[in-house]
Formats: sequence, structure tokens, C-alpha cells
Amino acid sequence: MPGLAGGYADTERGVKVLDALEQVATARGVEMATVALAWLAQQPTVTAPIASARTVEQLPALFAAQDLHLSDAELQALTAASS
Repeated sequence: MPGLAGGYADTERGVKVLDALEQVATARGVEMATVALAWLAQQPTVTAPIASARTVEQLPALFAAQDLHLSDAELQALTAASS
């Protein structure tokens, strides 16, 4: 079916990104959301990452992103997983 293979590639890419986010988050002792927002914030093409929380308990992970500076190696691993 046309387009089906592309859908699978997108899913596989998504899993790779989640795995990379989890590895960095575990190594840093932070939430995956914190790493995701920090990663976006460190991209030269992103002026303001936007996030929202459904619960008050999710807010600390979002706020923590402003204090998390990812290393070049972490940025490269996340970027490689997303391409």
C-alpha cells in the first residue's frame, strides 16, 4: 500500500527518539519531558519550545528543563535518533 512503509519508518523513528530520551533522562536522573524540552531549547531553529501539563504533578519536569544543559554528545545522540 502506498505510504504504509513511510508510516512504519515514522513509528520506528519515534521509538528511537523515545529510547534516546530515556537513556539521557536516566543518566541525568531527570524526567524524559525535561530532556525533551531542553533538547528543543538548545536547537538554533527553535525560538521557544511550548509544553503543557495536564496535572500539577507534571509541572516540575517542565520547569526543570530551563536548568538542564545537554552536552554535545547528548544533543548528537538525540538528533541522530530523530533523523
